[in-house]
Parts: sequence; structure tokens; C-alpha cells
Amino acid sequence: MRVMGLDETGAERFAVPLPHGADPETLAYDLGYLIERPIEAFRDPSGELVGSFAIRPLTGDARPSRRRAGRDAELRLAKDEVPTLRQRIAAYAVVVSPRGLLATEYSSTTAVVGRWGMPGGGIDADEDPRATAVREVQEETAQTVELGDLVAVQTSHWVGRSPTRHAEDFHAVRLIYRAVCPEPGDPVVLDVGGTTAAARWVELAQWRHVAWTANWRQALEKLLPS
Repeated sequence: MRVMGLDETGAERFAVPLPHGADPETLAYDLGYLIERPIEAFRDPSGELVGSFAIRPLTGDARPSRRRAGRDAELRLAKDEVPTLRQRIAAYAVVVSPRGLLATEYSSTTAVVGRWGMPGGGIDADEDPRATAVREVQEETAQTVELGDLVAVQTSHWVGRSPTRHAEDFHAVRLIYRAVCPEPGDPVVLDVGGTTAAARWVELAQWRHVAWTANWRQALEKLLPS
């Protein structure tokens, strides 16, 4: 993935690869800029995935802090294990409708079984990120949505053992979009046997009472009304 910074005039100030384990905010900061918001994610003519961000020059701003990735202790590696590098870029949608917020429960194929998040998943080779988000919502909840803006890019980096017991140096990059569901129905998981065990609508006034993953609780605190 490549990170592109655009100033207030729309001029490109930098376009650099996102190193394994890095976050766009800290990457931009080290280049002398502060990210103000994401703009869009797209594939360039070569097929490379690009994330563009609105930026401004630093004016005494503190360096963005990286949140620690939460992993269970039993997933840690032995000292002599060599993990495999893995970067996963995925697209998700924060979907709202008259029935509330669309939530998905993580299955036993994940490290956060029983916790809740937003529908979404990995971007296929040559797939547009927006198409990924719409497809994943349909597969995981059977809902048809109208996708809105890219509103957040969230990353996590950890070294440990995956749910399949493989040693991994894992870098997750999550592209998060807003979406609406004009005709909400009862959620049904169509992709049986995947990472989603169940799906449901959550009343917006009650969203804080759900057992979200730490990543999603942090994202929703910023994206949903207080």
C-alpha cells in the first residue's frame, strides 16, 4: 500500500510505501506533516492500492502515539520462533439504518471469538476497496448498503501466534467507510464458516453496551454521536 499526502490545494506532497508495521499518521509525521483526515483509497493504473490523506505542515504538533495491540498471553511466541511477515489490508463499513448500527460477532476462527465489530474483510487482489466493503457487508449480514466516505484508517501491529497457531508478525490496515442501509432486514450470515459467527442490529443509543473489540470501540467512539 502507498500513502499519499495532499495539501489544502490538492497538491501532492508525498507518496511513499507504507512499511510493514507502520501507521499512516506516524509515517506522515516523520515526513513533516500532520494527517487531518483520510480522503479516499483507490488502485492506481499499476494496480497498487493507494490511500490519500489531507495533510498540513507540522506546527509544533506532538508525534501521534501508537496504540498497543491487545493480544492474549497464550498467543505469544517462544524466543526461538521466527514469525512470518503478514500485512492484511481490509475494508469495513460502519452501517446505520432506522434499525440502528449493524454489528458482526467474531467466530472461533479469530483471536477475538465472541467479541463484536463492523462487517468487512480482506481486499482481494485487484479489487477496489469500496467494492470490498459492499461485498463483505452482503456476505456477512445479507444487507445491501449505500457506501459513503472513507472516514478512518486504523492499523494494528503485533507479533504472536495466529488462531491457526502460526507464528506471525502481523500488520493489519483497516479502511473504514460510512454506509447506510435504506431497506434493513434481519441480518443473516451468508459466509458460513468464516470469521463471522452472527450479525445483528444494535440500537444506536445502546451501542456502548456491546462487547466490541478494543479496536472497534476506539473507532466507534470517534465515528458515532456522543
